[in-house]
Amino acid sequence: METILVIDDDHDLRTTLIEVLEDGGLTAQGAENADLALTLLEQETFHLVLLDMVMPGTDGMSAIPLIRKKAPKTRIIVMTAFSSIQNAVQALQRGADDYLVKPFKFDALMLSVRKNLQEARFQECDESVDMDGVFQGLANILRRQILILLHHQGKTRFMDLVRALEIKDHTKVNFHLKVLRETGFIDQDIRKLYSLTTNGRRAAECLSFISKNM
Repeated sequence: METILVIDDDHDLRTTLIEVLEDGGLTAQGAENADLALTLLEQETFHLVLLDMVMPGTDGMSAIPLIRKKAPKTRIIVMTAFSSIQNAVQALQRGADDYLVKPFKFDALMLSVRKNLQEARFQECDESVDMDGVFQGLANILRRQILILLHHQGKTRFMDLVRALEIKDHTKVNFHLKVLRETGFIDQDIRKLYSLTTNGRRAAECLSFISKNM
């Protein structure tokens, strides 16, 4: 589950934002200033940061590159009551990913949060998996079905795979299993059980994510 860090010196707003995010199925934690947030980023992994621009001590604009240095893959959405194109451009240039103007509707907040989390997951797929290799190795629909099946079931025997796939031609399944082994997506242990490799799990997760968001 994705974890969000809410950085805002306004206690009531910070608490409300955490409640809204948790009601949306996310995990959220608060920090009353940027310095505390930077300490938390050293101790925990956050997928996204909601950052107020105007705070005592280190302000939001100054905090952006510090957060980016501590957590380069964490998405940053800045929040400010001062709407200007110049502020937005400066925040993005410093490393922010999105920009919300206070007061904003909670629907707009959740839309921005979910969009940025989706973009982060897609970027992670692109960085962790050779997507060209994935699509080439899984160009055949049966190979994709095998991958997803193993992802859900874990280690599976050949005949159980055949029955689950409802394929009468055993040689066809055997051929595609061989292709998946050669491309490094599946493996077979001494008990003849097929399972996904690390690359296979990543490929299955990325393909599942892509299919849901196309």
